[in-house]
Amino acid sequence: MMNHFMVLAVLLPLRTCYTTYLQQESIVFPVVYLNISKDLALQRLLVAWDVGKSAHDAELAMSFEIQILRTDETTTVWTEFHNVTLDKSGKPLHWIWDSDLPLECVSHSVRIRSKAEVSNIWSQWSLWETVLGLDTSNNSGPQIFPNEKIVEEGSDITLCCIGRKGQIIKEFFLVPSVYVFNRTNSQVRFLTVKNVAHQEVPHISVYCRESCNEEQCYDNAVFFVGKPPDTPNDFSCQTQDMRTVTCTWSQGGDTYLYGHHSPKYSLSEEFSKKTVPCTVSCSEQCSCSWDIGQQRIFNITMTVENPLGKKTAMDVFDVTHRIYPAAPFQLWEKCTDTEITLHWKHRNKGIELFCQIEVLQPNGKVDLHNTSDTHLHYSSITLGGLQPYTEYTARVHCGAAKHFWRWSEWSEALTVRTKEGIPSGKLDIWREITPVLGGRNVTLFWKQAPSFRANDRSISYEVTWEKVEDGSKPESVSFSSVYNSTRISIDNHSYRISVMAKNNVNYSLPSVLIIPRATGNNRSTKELKEEQVNGTDDGIFISWEPRQIYDSYIIDWCNFPMLQPCDLQWKRFGPNTSSALINSAAFVPGVRYHFHIHGSVANRASLLEKKTGYLRELPPLLDPVVEKVELTFNAVTLSWDSYPTNESQSGFVRGYHVYVSPMQEDCSLKGSKKHVLPDDSVLCKYTIENPEEKRYTVEHLLPNTKYKLVVKAYTGGGETPIVNFIHIDTPFNSNTLYLLVLLVIVPSLLAAICRWKMKWVKECCCPVIPSPNKSKVLSFKEFKIGPEKVLKISDCTPDMLAVDNKAEAQKLHPWSQLSSMPREEKIDGHNSSWIYPNENEERDFTPTPTPQIHTWFENFAYSSHLAVEPDPCQIRETLEASKPELSVVLYQPHYYFDIFNDNAAASPRETAGRKTSVRYISQTDVHCLGRRL
Repeated sequence: MMNHFMVLAVLLPLRTCYTTYLQQESIVFPVVYLNISKDLALQRLLVAWDVGKSAHDAELAMSFEIQILRTDETTTVWTEFHNVTLDKSGKPLHWIWDSDLPLECVSHSVRIRSKAEVSNIWSQWSLWETVLGLDTSNNSGPQIFPNEKIVEEGSDITLCCIGRKGQIIKEFFLVPSVYVFNRTNSQVRFLTVKNVAHQEVPHISVYCRESCNEEQCYDNAVFFVGKPPDTPNDFSCQTQDMRTVTCTWSQGGDTYLYGHHSPKYSLSEEFSKKTVPCTVSCSEQCSCSWDIGQQRIFNITMTVENPLGKKTAMDVFDVTHRIYPAAPFQLWEKCTDTEITLHWKHRNKGIELFCQIEVLQPNGKVDLHNTSDTHLHYSSITLGGLQPYTEYTARVHCGAAKHFWRWSEWSEALTVRTKEGIPSGKLDIWREITPVLGGRNVTLFWKQAPSFRANDRSISYEVTWEKVEDGSKPESVSFSSVYNSTRISIDNHSYRISVMAKNNVNYSLPSVLIIPRATGNNRSTKELKEEQVNGTDDGIFISWEPRQIYDSYIIDWCNFPMLQPCDLQWKRFGPNTSSALINSAAFVPGVRYHFHIHGSVANRASLLEKKTGYLRELPPLLDPVVEKVELTFNAVTLSWDSYPTNESQSGFVRGYHVYVSPMQEDCSLKGSKKHVLPDDSVLCKYTIENPEEKRYTVEHLLPNTKYKLVVKAYTGGGETPIVNFIHIDTPFNSNTLYLLVLLVIVPSLLAAICRWKMKWVKECCCPVIPSPNKSKVLSFKEFKIGPEKVLKISDCTPDMLAVDNKAEAQKLHPWSQLSSMPREEKIDGHNSSWIYPNENEERDFTPTPTPQIHTWFENFAYSSHLAVEPDPCQIRETLEASKPELSVVLYQPHYYFDIFNDNAAASPRETAGRKTSVRYISQTDVHCLGRRL
């Protein structure tokens, strides 16, 4: 809490503590006297002292240092410097200190010293002056201080519990429990609560108990948390009758203090210095009233206070400027069909008033009318320009005409109905023409336009029609108010039709339609193409091409197109309008609505354009039913010819989607796009953008393969989910079979034939060279040299032996000796020496001893050194070269086979290049000594 400095104008008993002298400018200051007392209610220490008469005579500026010590503290708890200028009055000096602890809890001691302000030398400290606490007294039990206290919310509070001498405080706590700071000694305990908050309970209780359990060992106390009152808002004073003044103000926020701690209000008047004699009452706001008397100007101060503080509000006013009239009363009226005269009374006699009348019209609009024509007892006002047979509600309030302060409260409301009048405005009429045999049926519709008013409780309608050309007698028919249409039959002439409303007063102005002559040619109407329009959330937007010749446009449609009659509706638009948003509570998504736009001039209407659209398109109600499926090995053709695209659909059919199950995830089918279903399966999608195209061929399919297909129609609202599929199996491709025959069977046959022919060709052109190991020659008596079989050359004579050159031929000496004149012939450019026996010619040979020769016969089969014995066969030693009939018959095979390479065949031309090689040409049965081998 804050320290307060104040001077107490009281004389306290003085006593001498000690004497000190202060030398300053040759003046010796006398002693200081100190006295201390306490104010327990405010927890304050009051300190007083005196410096003696001689010090006051000096009139010097003095400084005093004051210290405060608590008996339970080892150091001082407060130090403060107090400056004062001494005067000659000789009065004692005073100082006040506010303690944060209750003064009953502990003893407090004070001391003081002084000096002249211009000096740096302090006097000696006075002795400690002590104010004892209750901790030194003999109590009958523990005590809590403060024992009852009002605490401001948000402040800090310290409580203490003092035990009896020789007793120890065992418990010291609060209910409800809050966070506290504790400090204690054996006899005294403290609780410090920071930032005290208002609890839901009305008060906080404190309990203290010593270490014993007897009744005298307990104590408790209660303290309340509240707020000081708010400053009164809207404080003002006024009068209604110049006899009584009433002041009002708002009560302000809750202080949380009730009963005798609740806020107290009081009013006082500054000029008269009197307390205002009024009783305050508070509900929604507070007020207080008293008699004015003769006083006219007031200065009112209103004070509100509670134990935690007080606030004030002021109002200065002239009572003649604060007139707040009473509300008017006893309203009554007089009226015609278009006027109301309103009368009322008021209580403010002798006060000139200014009144305001509020009139509530049927459309909810409020009109205000002012009047200053007031009478001492009553007032009136006439309100004109009203609608016949219409209810109006009026009320009145008034204010002072001079020195206007505020309006009075409103009077009670009065509801008035004007009298009946002629129907105002015209009916809005329209027609629907249907050609019939010999004439036409005209269905006539009418409704009350926004500007039309019946002006009566009852109304009826009268329809009249007549020919335009010959002025024949008109025909008419009447209907009650429950009807809004009728059908009349007319011939093919031009007719004038009018409709009027009638009430108890008179007829309304007629609404006229001209039905033109029937031309018998409606081709222009049928040729009008119906254009599609789009809907929005607010309605269906219609636009048309304006024409200057028309003075208005009419759009008609059916709210329920599928019903008969269809509840025809229409709207009229001005000549400068070319678009409109048509809305109706009957419009629903998925229904196709048809709109006809007519132009009207001189009550004659012509059809200009036709529109159709949806408020919102929905997916088709039904999927196309595939009626025909045509299959080939790589394509399928689907047809759905009977699928409707008319108004039975819930949207404009924009086209179709054909879905096919793919063989691959990437939908490689030409012309398709990948489409992923919600279950992550993949389909190939084809799009047909023409709704009249109801046939589609899916190509590039695989033969002999299963597929799933589905056809979906789509609108502006999308399409239905894919559920049911058509399952197909593409047939086997016969062309593939033919190709298989051509590519597999025919080449196989050709290969077989070629293999068979190749064997014959090979035998003819490339005979197999017999293996020497399989030769019959080897069946003769033989002997072996090592692993090789050896055949004596004398065992047989080969048919022919070819040597590539003569040098080799000379080596074969036995054959070279057969002819003394060997014959060489050139065959195909190949020079060879042929040595042959002629077995077809029987000759007698004279054996001639032949010397034994050694030669080598070497090829792949024979590789040995042979000892040639004399040939037992008789061989002619010489041949006569002169005998031409003994021409050499040569054996020339088709091919020559290299013995060292059995797989290689060479032509005679190729053989010519290898003249040094020995070639085995042939081996046939050999005749040896007349035996066939």
